[in-house]
Amino acid sequence: MATPPDLPTELHLINPRRSLGKVYLDWMPQPGSHVDHEGETYTVLERRHRYQFRGGRYQLEKIALYVQPSDTLRDRQVVNGQWVIGDPTCRWNALSPLLRCAVNPQGSCQACQDYQPREP
Repeated sequence: MATPPDLPTELHLINPRRSLGKVYLDWMPQPGSHVDHEGETYTVLERRHRYQFRGGRYQLEKIALYVQPSDTLRDRQVVNGQWVIGDPTCRWNALSPLLRCAVNPQGSCQACQDYQPREP
């Protein structure tokens, strides 16, 4: 499903929480996809739609994308056929392509004081 070109998509940075502004996209980004904005690449974590009741029906009014910087892609690797960011040998790693870990979600894993080896 394509996004109408005149429909604004709001970009919201997850951490620190702030708006990155509005963009007009000709495609519908899914969580896990990447969006370029002002020379930076962001990973989409969540997409929300806002509707307004007009003319007896609900119409899509705008889309909000919640994103994180894609610099996390530098420390990703494949584990059991799935992309994982961070150190998968750590007990706290989420084994996810979107979230690094429960204790230190922003990273970095190097020299993390909360590292504990994952039990087999």
